[in-house]
Amino acid sequence: MPGAQANNTKKELGQHWLHDSKTLNAIVDAASISEGDEVLEIGPGLGTLTEVLARKGANVIALEFDSDLLPKLQKKFENTEHVKIVNGDVRTFDFRTMPKGYIIVANIPYYLTSHLIRSISESANPPSVAVLLVQKEVAERICASPGQMGILSVTAQFYFECDLGIEVPAELFTPPPKVDSQVIILTRRPKKMFDVDEKRFFRLVKAGFSEKRKTLRNALSGGLALDKPQVEDLLSRAKILSTARAQELSLEQWHKLYLEYAEQ
Repeated sequence: MPGAQANNTKKELGQHWLHDSKTLNAIVDAASISEGDEVLEIGPGLGTLTEVLARKGANVIALEFDSDLLPKLQKKFENTEHVKIVNGDVRTFDFRTMPKGYIIVANIPYYLTSHLIRSISESANPPSVAVLLVQKEVAERICASPGQMGILSVTAQFYFECDLGIEVPAELFTPPPKVDSQVIILTRRPKKMFDVDEKRFFRLVKAGFSEKRKTLRNALSGGLALDKPQVEDLLSRAKILSTARAQELSLEQWHKLYLEYAEQ
């Protein structure tokens, strides 16, 4: 949510304005924006990132939740034909209204991150690329490797190739947040990573993560209402140790486990 003055920020909306031109350009460059691209910007604030997108010639729909910011945004871009300011909430936004192959660019607060990742992952019309500026810790969680995985990273990496971009120090924001931020680049996979029943696959994953401190044997037994010997057999056939924990599994291991589970 770039833009605005420090005294206009709303703490409850997680607003931290980013003015640093080098960083703003780096975010747009990470999305490889070119003239004519269709872009959904989430949380434009007063439009500092929007300006960079507009200079690239993108067709921008800037979705702003804070109605108090709309008048200045609309005035700022009233003569920019390819920027449309929309008052709305990304949590209820219908991504099907966007053209196919659109790109998301956003500086989003922590409380929106998980919801947005789930929404664009499961959408019938997902973005081709999403470049998000999020808390550094959250960026690392989304792009985590086996050993540090969570439901968020499994979900994101199932649907997208995930890469970490530049780090953005807290002091570049006004007011500065308590932690540094980092850019993540999510590139939609051209086809499903695995041929699975997605609802059943993620039921299995959620069961595995239902009790993070427990072994998979115990977590899956409780989460799937299976006897522990049944779970041990599933894990054995998938060549996964019964003492392993959900965060240790790669997506390929989840797929192997799913194939055994699907035969139940």
